[in-house]
Amino acid sequence: MKQSSFLIVFFLLFSLHSFAHKEGHGFKNLTKWTINDKTIEASFLKSTEDNIFLETRSGKIIVHKLSSFSPENQHLIQKKITHIKEINHLASSKISSDKKQSLLLHQSTKRKVLIGLLLLSILLFFLFKRKKPLLVNTFFCSWVLILLACDDNNSEEDDSDDSTDEPISVPANEITQLESFFGNFSNVTTSSDDTYFYVSSTGIPDHDMMVGITNWQQQVPIPQEYTGANSWAFPIQPVLAETPLLSSEHFLRGAIAIAVNGIPIFNPLNNRGEDAFTIGELDDWGGHCGRADDYHYHIPPTHLESILGSDQPLAYALDGFPVYGQTTDELDEYLGKFNDDGSYQYHTTDTFPYFIAGMRGEVTLDPSTTAPEDQILPQAMTQEVRPALTPLAGAEITAFTSTGTNAYSLEYQIGTDTYYTNYSWDENGLYTYEYVDSEGNVTTETYQR
Repeated sequence: MKQSSFLIVFFLLFSLHSFAHKEGHGFKNLTKWTINDKTIEASFLKSTEDNIFLETRSGKIIVHKLSSFSPENQHLIQKKITHIKEINHLASSKISSDKKQSLLLHQSTKRKVLIGLLLLSILLFFLFKRKKPLLVNTFFCSWVLILLACDDNNSEEDDSDDSTDEPISVPANEITQLESFFGNFSNVTTSSDDTYFYVSSTGIPDHDMMVGITNWQQQVPIPQEYTGANSWAFPIQPVLAETPLLSSEHFLRGAIAIAVNGIPIFNPLNNRGEDAFTIGELDDWGGHCGRADDYHYHIPPTHLESILGSDQPLAYALDGFPVYGQTTDELDEYLGKFNDDGSYQYHTTDTFPYFIAGMRGEVTLDPSTTAPEDQILPQAMTQEVRPALTPLAGAEITAFTSTGTNAYSLEYQIGTDTYYTNYSWDENGLYTYEYVDSEGNVTTETYQR
């Protein structure tokens, strides 16, 4: 009888151990990683800046740069990082009540099954008071309990692995949709081939310009020939970049996106690396003129939402991904997000860098330029008429009006004095500029394009 009591106690302790067993057998969450063309098995631990921490089967911690992983691994790591962020932000990572109820029901059912097996084994012991049936029954029930516990852990691990999947490729842009987005503006025409979607315009928007600039380089908007081979272009089939290029470290020359109204959008940083918005270089619509008197934006034209609606793209980045207005969805470090269909899109924010913190898609850099003053190809080129001028200290643009066909007047103030720059051009490409000082004196210059 003493021996039987000892066996019962042993069985109860062993069963309780099975209840408490949560980690399974062997090392969990091992993933095959390709690092510098070598494959290892390890589990993902964490990331800090560009360093990725892994733990091998033996428990050794290893650290590698994100860029040293294969493209597929980088996508997986980015997904894991995003998943961790979602967990840390409960507002965007709450488990639905239905899932909670299902989980509780599953756990409750498991407990009932295990308790039933335990009671059954005890009952069989009292029915057969022999050592052999007792031992057989004890081992049988113990192994059933262990298998059930391990099976539950494996199913949870599989669910976890599924949640880390991220698209390796993204769907192509639909030509008809692109045509409809850019077709909202009569001064924009589009075309396409097998690779690129092309956007042609004069570079002059149909909204007001220049008013609100307090840091002015004396440039004024004139039309540009963004047509034919000099049209703006972006890929119809975007490709996710293995290592996205950060806008803070690249693209200080040229445009990084084209708005649906045909106006190019440059980096929020000017060519000196300054935030063009905060230093007063931009007008009330987020634009100004460059050295070739070419009008362009430096922040997304969110004012176009009043025409397009908030569910339509404002622009397309030169990597082929659309740019939308603000959203309450969580964005990645490039100010974008993946959608359920695998597509990717950027969004705007009120604070720097305002949009496209990095090019999520592949782009080709102009080999004649170097970072940070490099630019994306293909890039439409501007054509200047007069020599570039310099900043005019204390000038604030107060009005900009059309005075006739191909004619404009820009009013600015320095202190209490008012000045004007009046200009026009004819069909032969002759440009006339009149500079009127605060006393009414006029200086005239002409240039032939």
